[in-house]
Amino acid sequence: MSEILDTLYTVWNQFVYTISNVRVFDIIDILIIAYIVYKAIEFLRETRAGQLVKGIVFLLALYAFSIAFELAVLRWLLSAVFGSAIVAIAIIFQPELRRLLERVGQTRIGSLQSGGDESEEIVASVNKICKAAGQMQKTKTGALIVFERKTQLGEIINTGTVVDAAVSESLVNNIFYPKSPLHDGAVIVRDGRICAASCILPLTQSTVFSSQLGTRHRAAIGMTENSDAIVLIVSEETGTISIAFNGQITRNYTVESAFNEIKDKLVNDKEQENDSLLKKAFKKFFHGNDKKEAKTEIKEEEKDEI
Repeated sequence: MSEILDTLYTVWNQFVYTISNVRVFDIIDILIIAYIVYKAIEFLRETRAGQLVKGIVFLLALYAFSIAFELAVLRWLLSAVFGSAIVAIAIIFQPELRRLLERVGQTRIGSLQSGGDESEEIVASVNKICKAAGQMQKTKTGALIVFERKTQLGEIINTGTVVDAAVSESLVNNIFYPKSPLHDGAVIVRDGRICAASCILPLTQSTVFSSQLGTRHRAAIGMTENSDAIVLIVSEETGTISIAFNGQITRNYTVESAFNEIKDKLVNDKEQENDSLLKKAFKKFFHGNDKKEAKTEIKEEEKDEI
């Protein structure tokens, strides 16, 4: 019994000594590592990289097995595989790695201002586009509309025709009218304006999606796999409104639900990202109640507009 108490006493003393010697930078170091691990797990769950990790774990276990039982040929073969694994990963998972690096480059530090007028213009344009999608849904007119977010889509814009026009329901319907010269391809919307039309999007290479999805839907998924854009799709066969984002597609939207979904991605997420940690703390401390009341008023106004 005394030995157990001595052990517990020793462990407690070591714990107290460790805690008493923890520096502020040690806590920051732990938080940074925890954030990196969290983002890595999130990235693995969202992409095919999760399957890659399972394969690597299996190969590592097999390599340890070859060492333990002195399997020379298997050990040599696995060593050769690990030697070229980095190059193979970079080639096979190039889209996922590109998205990861783009997210890392999308810093939120120091963004202290958000353009209220710009947000209102974007909300108005999304509202008009969704209403146009509702009209095309009734006539089963196919449409593919890409909303640019942080990732610049200059390469995609160069594949189409530059329009640079204010958004209107009639303009969107005219672009995707079957006999229009610009109907075949995607429309790119940047900062609440139609930037280009008849643009060519990359098709997804994933095989996990239904074979019933046509080229238009696969192009939308491929676009969101290579950027952080959000894509609105109207099916030519069924008139179904779908939204693609982050390599996934969700179907059967109404005009109102599509408007809310796109608005949240373009405006609400942007406003949240534009607030630095210091500004958030300041607002929460001094203007918590005012912020809640303002949000309630804004939501009621937006519902009236819809």
